Amino acid sequence: MIQETLKHLSKGDFKEFHFHLYTLHKPIPQGKLEDKDTMDTAKLMTGHYGSEALQVTKDILQEIKRCDLADELEKKMGQQQQQCLSKEVLKKEANQGDKLKNLLTCGGNSLDNYNRFVVVVNKSCPEQVQYLQFLSKMKLFSVLDFDPDSGKPGGLCHSYRESRVANLHSPTQYQGQTDSVIKNLNLYKQTSWVFCNGRHDLDGDANTVLDYKNWLRKSCKDVEQLVSFICNPEVLLRGRSLIIFLLLSSVENEKDPIFDTYRSFIKHTEEENIITICASQSTYSKWRELIQEKCEYDIDHLSINDLTLSEINGTIMALGPFNQSSGRLLPSSGSSAVVLKQKDEDFMTALEILCLNQCEKMYDEESPEFCDFRIKVEEEFYRGGKVKWWNFYFSDKDKEKPFVKREKYENLKKMIRSQLRDSKNMCDLLNLYHHPGCGGTTLAMHVMWDLRREFRCAVLKDNKLPKTEVASQVRRLMTLESDKPTPVLLLVDDSKETENPHDLVNCIQRAATEDGLNNEDDAQNCKIIILYCVRCHSPKEQYRKHNPMQSQYITASLTQEEQKEFEKKLTELQETHDKPENFYSFMIMKSNFDQKYIEDLARNTLENFDFSLKTDRLFAFLALLNTYVSESDISLSLCEDFLGIKVIRWGEDNLMDRMKPYSNFLIIDTVEEWGDYKGIRILHHSIASACLERLEKSCHLKVSDITMEILHCDLFFSDRVVKHRFMLSIQRMLIERQRREDGDDREPFSSLINKIHDQQGRQMVQEIFVKALSRFVTSASIPQALARYLYINERDFPEAVKWAEKAKKIKENPYTSDTIGQIHKSNLKSNNQREKQETSHNPEDLNTNIQIAHKAITAFKRAQELANTEDEPKDDTADDESDDYPRKSYNVYGYVGVLEIAFLIFEILARLPFFEQSDPMKKRYLQSFLKKAIPITSVYKEDNEINNRYMEIIKDHEQFLVSLKTEVKETFDILDCYFTYIKANNSEFDSRNRWTVCGHFNKYFTLFCTEPEEMKKERQNNPNLNLKIDIEEKRSFLEKNQADTFAGILQHLDKPAEQTEKITECYEFLQKQQQFIDKKQKTRETINYILSKIVLYLLEPTSQHVKSHSQLSALLLKTLHDVGLRYPFPDPYYLALLLLWPSPTESNTDIEAYVRAIRNSSYKRLTSLFRRRSTVAHLYLGKGEGLKRLVSKPQLDENFKKMRRDTLAQLWRNGDIFKDKAIISRLHRVSGTIEQGEVFANYGKLKIPVRPALIAGIMSGFSTEKVSFYLGFAINGPLAYDIQYEN
Repeated sequence: MIQETLKHLSKGDFKEFHFHLYTLHKPIPQGKLEDKDTMDTAKLMTGHYGSEALQVTKDILQEIKRCDLADELEKKMGQQQQQCLSKEVLKKEANQGDKLKNLLTCGGNSLDNYNRFVVVVNKSCPEQVQYLQFLSKMKLFSVLDFDPDSGKPGGLCHSYRESRVANLHSPTQYQGQTDSVIKNLNLYKQTSWVFCNGRHDLDGDANTVLDYKNWLRKSCKDVEQLVSFICNPEVLLRGRSLIIFLLLSSVENEKDPIFDTYRSFIKHTEEENIITICASQSTYSKWRELIQEKCEYDIDHLSINDLTLSEINGTIMALGPFNQSSGRLLPSSGSSAVVLKQKDEDFMTALEILCLNQCEKMYDEESPEFCDFRIKVEEEFYRGGKVKWWNFYFSDKDKEKPFVKREKYENLKKMIRSQLRDSKNMCDLLNLYHHPGCGGTTLAMHVMWDLRREFRCAVLKDNKLPKTEVASQVRRLMTLESDKPTPVLLLVDDSKETENPHDLVNCIQRAATEDGLNNEDDAQNCKIIILYCVRCHSPKEQYRKHNPMQSQYITASLTQEEQKEFEKKLTELQETHDKPENFYSFMIMKSNFDQKYIEDLARNTLENFDFSLKTDRLFAFLALLNTYVSESDISLSLCEDFLGIKVIRWGEDNLMDRMKPYSNFLIIDTVEEWGDYKGIRILHHSIASACLERLEKSCHLKVSDITMEILHCDLFFSDRVVKHRFMLSIQRMLIERQRREDGDDREPFSSLINKIHDQQGRQMVQEIFVKALSRFVTSASIPQALARYLYINERDFPEAVKWAEKAKKIKENPYTSDTIGQIHKSNLKSNNQREKQETSHNPEDLNTNIQIAHKAITAFKRAQELANTEDEPKDDTADDESDDYPRKSYNVYGYVGVLEIAFLIFEILARLPFFEQSDPMKKRYLQSFLKKAIPITSVYKEDNEINNRYMEIIKDHEQFLVSLKTEVKETFDILDCYFTYIKANNSEFDSRNRWTVCGHFNKYFTLFCTEPEEMKKERQNNPNLNLKIDIEEKRSFLEKNQADTFAGILQHLDKPAEQTEKITECYEFLQKQQQFIDKKQKTRETINYILSKIVLYLLEPTSQHVKSHSQLSALLLKTLHDVGLRYPFPDPYYLALLLLWPSPTESNTDIEAYVRAIRNSSYKRLTSLFRRRSTVAHLYLGKGEGLKRLVSKPQLDENFKKMRRDTLAQLWRNGDIFKDKAIISRLHRVSGTIEQGEVFANYGKLKIPVRPALIAGIMSGFSTEKVSFYLGFAINGPLAYDIQYEN
């Protein structure tokens, strides 16, 4: 029949027919088709395609526009089918079970052949539901349900939800951006059950069942959009999903919504992707006739109609993968085990849970299919695929061929066990640093596999999930099916080295505490250990920076023992696999990452590379992407579209065949967090890098050429979900900056931009960024990165500002505003450096510089304002962050920027002829002018054209210039509060800022504070002003020593006592001169005077300047009487906590009012500094009386002089410091209660509100309990440490 049809083709048509045969998904090699006539071609096709040959012939005839021959062939096929029907009908009906298996498994034995199933179901009755358990076994993407009673008891949906999780949706919820719908509806992770025509379990008009006419008007369009969404090949992969129409009741005519839904499906997908299962023969007959009549298609070969629901259920339940007979098991208390129910696992969507009996009894392990499966899994891993639990299972089964262990395997396992045994923390973080591609994640999973009997183990599937959600699921895993908790080991794999894992630790601790899991009886088992696996370029350096008791590292270098193990493994692989030398990822490690081996591979494979060919271009794209972006790939369907591969239903994925000779370097991964989509990548980072270098050397193809080619490809930037993933990778390639190997700083630009700059310079870099912005129109990061490049590398400040303003226009946030400030600051610095070298003076430079400074300060203040007022960033707003600062931590950079600009202007002014610093009189003029003591017109100058022009310019900007001194002083005070009151996070950014601020303060003092020698001269010249000079001298000393503020005095707790003595002397003097001071200053200095006396007592109790507790209390009470409870600063109320806190012998009934006052004033005054950060207590309540009961943090730290600073800081952070005997002996434990979740310190009838220092310190449930705790005093109120429940 085929040969007869082909005889009617012209020579040209026949040639085109051959072309389609060798470009199909299941092609006949081109060589076999050469010189073949119609008879030979027909024989080849029947041998190659078997029973599908006729269908292939028909489809190709349609492709080459010979529909006449296709129609004629279809008629003959129909006649042939009709002739066979009578002979086969009995046999066919007898084999309906086999037919069902074939339809659901593509001819195999397991439902795994399809990634997802979509079920469309109509009205069911309770008797049928018991036979529909097979739905619980299938990986359902969605169920489109036309039964309004399905959600009620006895209904199908209700029954399904007894054993599995399903989220109940309406069709309208599938509208909007594809990726948003996927995220919001939790698609792929949990079944979406869509009620398509009403719900009787809910009230309201929206849930009413509609007659057909109203359904067409109100709901039909929504269901069609739902169908369109489901059939989008980027939502459900072509050929990897199956649509099942499950007809449990009769469809009488075409005026039925389920029939319209069928028609919607065949508009968006091939009929062959839809099968029908009918509950009865009569239902099937009507349905088949309806489709034949209205759709002109016979569904018989895709239908099951002669099996009872019980037979259908049994047949599907018998298909693999098999449910483990004992269930999936988790370890539990007392060496017992519990069953992990499927429904519980459905709830924990963030976690891939590793069970005790993982992989056991899932397949018939004696079958040839299982043998093939094992070989395939091992081959995929050794080629470069991600490790699977199966790899460890196979090694355990065959003890003669163990899994290769890296040298650090035992160290890592011991570290985890010792942390479980010795740590007192509920949640601990352990780090494993590793080079990309050296087996870090594999090592972590190997250790986890071997510890699965000691821990409940899980891998975090997606780092981008909200931390609170992950914490909730980890908490659930810990206590599942048991009254007592079981320790959890959680693997977090981070490829970007940017996340803050402590956020997750805090969330987990909070979640566990809310569930009351911090019970001392279960402390040993109530443990969560996070193994944080971090890819980085300098693992050894990162390891050295962190606590070695909580870190390990491995590098791209094997020990001799490891090399021997890899040699042995190669011998084993040669016995079981064909050509294991082509397992390049394994071979790279076996060669000890030998660069020459990798370069030879790249050279040999790229010998005939031709960038004009689409396959070669695609390989170049992958080489670029995989070199510069970790964990990147391009979706399989996107690659197929790019190469013009048409998916024909009988074919298998043929992309790898088309990509020869590069396919040996490629691997296809399934990426679960993007909906089981398949992505293609180069199998090892070092191969991608070597190929990119080879393309440059031998093909003269620069990285900029490949980048520009990607950016010019329209296909890559259309709106489809996995293209969104690809687009994110392209953005990362352009803007993501790597850490420097020698420290925590990052490179100024992405590695790709650095490379392009080195090769081709500014023009090409700018062209790439401009083209990228046309593709990423809503991304502020692209123009922001270009602006940074232009001002840092090219010093082109005007052009940089233009691009920074574009970024700000796209999205105004602290980072985009800060970039504008940084450009102006860099411009000002550059001008300043140039002008210092010049001998001649140009007044217009001053005018320009002041204008730049004004713009810079405006930008920095705006950035700080945005940082102080912005809401918490959402987890999915990746574009909000900047690589200049860690995420969520802009904090005080705007304030620091303002200081830097102000001091640049002071330096520029100090070079003016009439303000020169070398001349004391001219320096005094500058001081007086900036302090607003004299106007610029009163400054003496030589009368010349240049000086006159300088004066004009300063007069024009006088208001701005004279505001700088006040601005600077206020900024210092704010930063003083920040560094004093806020809990340090030990980041390099805070440390650097602190040093910067200290440096500027020294300059400030030199410029504005009068030196002692000058005061001495002034005293001699003006003896009548001695008292005024004395007051100025004392204030100058206080300002110089940063003791003129409350926060500054607190910082002297760990400074020499002699300095504090001098400070108290100054305040004593000022106290005696209060008749000359305004009321506000008098109050402030009295408050500071009291604090200085307390600090002095703690440093040197025997000093003659020390005042007694009663004297200080009396002065404080007088001050408190004057200021009341609404003073704008928390300082007097802080003193009230220190001096008036109740004791067993005396109590102050006003203390509750002072606690409320300190909370209110600190909230109003300091709330912007406290955002996302905790306050720190500088003083604690000790065991003595009076001033003796105050203990400073430096005094407590004295007990740990020999301990490493980072270890001591960790003890303070997690509260373990309070378990040390030295601390217990010094501090007084306060009795109190917890009521409605609030902590109170109790003194008789007094109940004083106290905040828990650690959120994890209190249990949930609002139980009223007696507690005790240590008390610390912070600027926003008293803090409770180490809360212990009495009962």
